[in-house]
Amino acid sequence: METNTKIVSLTLFLFSILLLQSCLLASATDLLRIKLKKKPIDQKSHQTTKESLNFLAKKYGFLTGRLNGNTDIVSLKNYMNAQYFGEIGIGTPAQKFTVIFDTGSSNLWVPSSKCYFSISCYFHSKYSSSKSSTYVENGTSASITYGTGAISGFFSQDSVTVGDLVVKKQLFIEATKETSLVFLAAKFDGILGLAFKEISVGGVDPVWYNMVNQGLVKQKVFSFWLNRDADEGEGGELVFGGVDPNHFVGNHTYVNVTQKGYWEFDMGDVLIGKNSTGYCSKGCKAIADSGTSLLTGPTAIVAEINEQIGGTGVVSQECKMVVSQYGPEIIELLIAETSPSEVCSQIGLCSGYATENAIIKTVTDKGSDGTTCAICEMAVVWVQNQLRSNATQQKIMEYLNKLCNKLPSPMGESTVDCNTIPSMPNITFTIGGKKFTLTPNQYILKVGAGSVQECISGFTALDVPAPRGPLWILGDIFMGVYHTVFDYGNSAVGFAKAA
Repeated sequence: METNTKIVSLTLFLFSILLLQSCLLASATDLLRIKLKKKPIDQKSHQTTKESLNFLAKKYGFLTGRLNGNTDIVSLKNYMNAQYFGEIGIGTPAQKFTVIFDTGSSNLWVPSSKCYFSISCYFHSKYSSSKSSTYVENGTSASITYGTGAISGFFSQDSVTVGDLVVKKQLFIEATKETSLVFLAAKFDGILGLAFKEISVGGVDPVWYNMVNQGLVKQKVFSFWLNRDADEGEGGELVFGGVDPNHFVGNHTYVNVTQKGYWEFDMGDVLIGKNSTGYCSKGCKAIADSGTSLLTGPTAIVAEINEQIGGTGVVSQECKMVVSQYGPEIIELLIAETSPSEVCSQIGLCSGYATENAIIKTVTDKGSDGTTCAICEMAVVWVQNQLRSNATQQKIMEYLNKLCNKLPSPMGESTVDCNTIPSMPNITFTIGGKKFTLTPNQYILKVGAGSVQECISGFTALDVPAPRGPLWILGDIFMGVYHTVFDYGNSAVGFAKAA
């Protein structure tokens, strides 16, 4: 009797394994993808890409299918590693639009058929409410301002198709005015925001919220796999409702969202090669943003990185003036162990006592009264790094002047010599106590081809004062190297090496 029981138990055990394997195989076959082609790279598109890149890098103004029956997949196009976009539909029947899936904003907007006076609208798909049987009028005015442009229009309600999912009663913006030529150059029609409701214009529920609320996804998770191979037609995939294990290797490192709005989290030190920059050794804030092409960070550190990789920007005479007049005094005060947060106020360049590492204004804002204060704050960071290396005053002054030459241009980008890429240092970010390294080939963006090819530093400057800063924005350059999971249910972000 006991032997028969063991045989039955073993049979049931083996049957359960076979059943599990068959379920896993069925799940794999449920994964249906539509492959999207990539726009070819040519000489005419060279400048167009740079213009669009500037928008995506500085927007902050402050294959469909299913996986396990509950995971929706949207394939993304890759436009010269600068823009990733996919297709959605709005209305019944669905009107097709190409959009940026943007974790750095929360609203959905597309051009409206009522956009008459913005030339960019005539070069993109436009939504027509009269062609949709599920359209509901709203009419509330809305506008969104980005770093290099703005859109305005009004809210409407309709069904939104994302992959195989149909989100009902979604409020979105019909854009009737697009103020920047950047939108004309862009390869996308609109933007679908995937950030939190806290920064949604008009307080409307983002598309992702309605996916969750309407029970369209099993897990409150979405994830990005971005293909950084510019020669391949496949741009990557955005997976709603889970993750695809084929998109990453190893385990994800998760960090909690510290402030809802953007997908913001705490980040540790930033290293150039094996050397600490010191700027984030006590912690910085960071945002994972699929809608930003580059990596943005404090000007002080971006200038140091650009100096190490040979990046060239605009020579700042104001920077050299501050270094010439106040450099020795800054060095003396720091040697005397004056608090770094008090140095610039003591020499009269900043009013009051600034929060340590807080930069008031970007140094490229030359019309601002805070420019010299901002330069001084940067010089303090630079001097601190040199003093750690026991550099002499003469060497420190020479280094400061070199960094002044490496400040980013007003549009933020810095170019590098394409031939020097193999000799550039790695740049490492510390997240969740783990180091995430970018190699030169990963953080340098190549625009154009042949004799007109230009290499652009993947680092651009953005200064955010405390308490919101110092802030890094980890855009597509970082997310292309590290598969990124946005865990809405647990308010966390996860990173693992992309497959």
